[in-house]
Amino acid sequence: MSLIKYEILNTVVEYGSLTKASEALNITQSAVSHAIASLESEYGFSLLHRSRSGVRVTAEGERILAYTREIMRWTELMHQEISLIRGAEIGTVRIGTFASVSTQWLPGILKQFRLRYPGIEIKLWEGDYAEIEHWLASGAIDIGFLSLSDTSPFETIPLQKDRMMCILPFDHSLASKESVSFELLLEQPFILPKWGGDNEIERLIRQHNAKLNVVYEVAEDQAIMAMVHNGLGISLLPEMVLQNHTKSLALVPLAGDPYRTIGLACASLRNLSPASRRFIEEVEQWLESSKTSS
Repeated sequence: MSLIKYEILNTVVEYGSLTKASEALNITQSAVSHAIASLESEYGFSLLHRSRSGVRVTAEGERILAYTREIMRWTELMHQEISLIRGAEIGTVRIGTFASVSTQWLPGILKQFRLRYPGIEIKLWEGDYAEIEHWLASGAIDIGFLSLSDTSPFETIPLQKDRMMCILPFDHSLASKESVSFELLLEQPFILPKWGGDNEIERLIRQHNAKLNVVYEVAEDQAIMAMVHNGLGISLLPEMVLQNHTKSLALVPLAGDPYRTIGLACASLRNLSPASRRFIEEVEQWLESSKTSS
């Protein structure tokens, strides 16, 4: 059946390996190879490049993958709707997430979600903003947590504002200030967070038409904090990232209180599956209860 072959193709591309795909699907590697070969024979062109380092999708395969993912998505949606009619809550929701949401929010959300909806499986894809946007556009995930912008091509649900903070060593001359203007940052060696996509730091730089004195570009938040702690420069990070690090760093708000808006994004809110809707409801309820208890 083609649906099974499509699932195999999608899984191989997701894991970049026939072996890992066979383990994830709990079938033999020969069955995986046979399914891919069958599709390639049926279509008349290669879907995957095979090498010692693994497999990757061909340009032709990428075009086909968009359709197979859409077919799988609508099939999943139909199965969930049937189960909902029968009074059961089942399905799979694929969520794109970035590091601070994974650390600060998801443990509590997933714990509560699993208790309420044990029949719904959550699959997490962690990456930077650009990767999450790509996964959304390609249909690889159903919903993605993102830092929302006014130019987003997706339908979005704003969740929470997250202040941008200047982080410094305690002995820095700016550490005792109540707030720091963006202009003062231009005079300091700066460690630039590289998160991918159109992120909030890049928007601030464009807004001020400024050129920072960038000494390092670092993608990992923990590495940025360690470098600042050791006096290698100062940086900007969202307040949510800095929870549990107030004892090792001085945190000073930026003048004007700029912030990022964390939200959920998807291709179409109207076409979300029942399981995806349940997940969004759970996120909103968890955040509301967190505000109440804090």
